[in-house]
Amino acid sequence: MNFIYEHLLLVILFFPTLAALVMLFLPAGENKLLRWFAFGASLVPFILSVWLWTQFDPNAVGYQFEAQYPWYQALNSSLHLGMDGLSLTMVMLTTLLTPIALLASFSINDRVKGYMMLFLFLETGMLGVFMAVDLLIFFVFWEVGLVPMYFLINQWGSPKGEREVRSIFGKFTMSARNYASLKFMIYTMGGSLGLLLAVQMLGVLFGNYDLQYITANWSNYSKDLMGISVSTVKTVAFWAFVIAFAVKVPLWPFHTWLPDAHTEAPTAGSMILAGVLLKLGAYGFLRLVLPLYPAEAKYFAGALAFLATAAIVFGAFASFGQTDFKRLVAYSSVNHMGFVVLGIAAAASAVGTQDATIALNGAVLQMFNHGLSAAGMFFLVGVIYERTHTRNLDDFGGLFPLVPVYGGILIFTSMASLGLPGLNGFISEFLVVRGSLPLLPVYTAISMLGLLMTGAYILKGIKQVLHGPLNEHWAHGEHKLTEINTREILVMAPLMVLILVIGLWPAWILDVINKAMMMLF
Repeated sequence: MNFIYEHLLLVILFFPTLAALVMLFLPAGENKLLRWFAFGASLVPFILSVWLWTQFDPNAVGYQFEAQYPWYQALNSSLHLGMDGLSLTMVMLTTLLTPIALLASFSINDRVKGYMMLFLFLETGMLGVFMAVDLLIFFVFWEVGLVPMYFLINQWGSPKGEREVRSIFGKFTMSARNYASLKFMIYTMGGSLGLLLAVQMLGVLFGNYDLQYITANWSNYSKDLMGISVSTVKTVAFWAFVIAFAVKVPLWPFHTWLPDAHTEAPTAGSMILAGVLLKLGAYGFLRLVLPLYPAEAKYFAGALAFLATAAIVFGAFASFGQTDFKRLVAYSSVNHMGFVVLGIAAAASAVGTQDATIALNGAVLQMFNHGLSAAGMFFLVGVIYERTHTRNLDDFGGLFPLVPVYGGILIFTSMASLGLPGLNGFISEFLVVRGSLPLLPVYTAISMLGLLMTGAYILKGIKQVLHGPLNEHWAHGEHKLTEINTREILVMAPLMVLILVIGLWPAWILDVINKAMMMLF
């Protein structure tokens, strides 16, 4: 027990990987055993994270539960792990959604061992980003998380559909899931190239990659680098970080990989992609961009606000225009994550002010809230797709009498995504708008157009699936639509409880977030 306490973050980080390696020795054909083993293993980091939350002191300055292990001494890089209020919130989200996604994956029957192992490897990659206090380790885990998601989309994605690809070598066709997984990898890895170079530059300048040391000294760094003024170097490095994180969020115009990836990914893959992986980009803004480049962030706050506003507005209109239920939810993520970056841009323009702190609180809470509602929405799309084998909204209609429990859960989760007062989405978006309006009034006002269209596309989705004349095709015979089952309700139950609790009593999580933001900025 002492070992676990002293190395708590290490255990949480690598337990999923250890469990995945153990799965190598389990019989491949025992699908039930493999599913329950992976699910049980994923509960361990969640239980430890809950205990971590109870032991965390939100009033303490700096990182807690720190642990440092040798990794690459020649570069003065170490496996330095730590936890503050920001990273704790994201770790809780990750360890919560992973077992939920695995439970949602119990309907997977194809190569179950490989599927479950990839999910466990993916959890380690995501947790490593949130725990790393070493920039090189941060980048390693940032890239590690791409590989499992690539294979989950490529191997277990939708088997239907082809895409025509135009290239310098001519036109050719490929399966839609191959196209989506390749596009996901190219965009995210391409965006990360600048991040790698900027991280390496900081390592050369400071002789190590420790984030605490670099943050404390980088803002006062004044030496020219190879004849280039330090202000130019900082500006180039700032945009290298911003582009990498903007691709991951994703912000317009870097967002085009997301709808394809979501559409072709398996249901649980979409849940984790929207619930956690998109948050890595926003976390990068909060952990690295604002602390390392406060002057550049303030100077370019208007540019960030423009990209955020474009994501909010274009994401909402694009979502409204979809006839594919899953693509509708996918574009909604662009819309909702735009509010996160709007809050970050507002804070960058006036760090340290009360309005900036309110905007940051809203941004971090929106990251957590969107993780809950987006994961729930993608799962509910998957539930109806498994029964009907279509996601075309025009193929549904009037299904509420056939599946009233499913319909009630879909409406509840949709209202959370819409931002209905009393549910979690309202308080986080309200805080972002409240904090941003005095600092970026024009961009915030334009963003309200996206907020209006959020209601439009959510109501459109509900109307075309549940209301209107009943589509008799789903009412009789072998196509008769069946109600959501017990396992699927258990997947949604913790998400719904948290959606309601945060909506009615946000103080329990906002207290940790607020104190973290005040200490960081």
